[in-house]
Amino acid sequence: MPNPNHWLVKQEPEKYSWETFLHDKTTLWDGVRNFQARNNLRAMKKGDLVLFYRSVVEPAIQGLCRVARPAYPDPTASEGDWSVVDLQVLQTLTQPVPLSLIKNHPRLATMALVRQSRLSVMPVSPAEFAEILKLSQTKLP
Repeated sequence: MPNPNHWLVKQEPEKYSWETFLHDKTTLWDGVRNFQARNNLRAMKKGDLVLFYRSVVEPAIQGLCRVARPAYPDPTASEGDWSVVDLQVLQTLTQPVPLSLIKNHPRLATMALVRQSRLSVMPVSPAEFAEILKLSQTKLP
């Protein structure tokens, strides 16, 4: 398998928490209603690595998951051309990486998470992904 791409998905904890995802083990990533985020979902390939970011309350990257099934039509969409992917939990980060650290870190300050704060699905460069893992003291499984 070629090297996976890296992504970040954002979620408000009251809508779908990391703890719920850990319990579920896999989930359909639905409800995306932004064209750029939708296109990012459509670019995801099976096996791509994904960072799970908790927004709003103590915003931080909390966990690591992977794309288990690439994009397909969103069954929750009553109209429009929207997509979902299936995500599978890999592991909780040893240390969450808070947004405040990301914003002030020289290697991460230009991440899409900082530049496009409203975007719910975004690419992460290999260097940014590696730096997040380093900061979180997490090794890939």
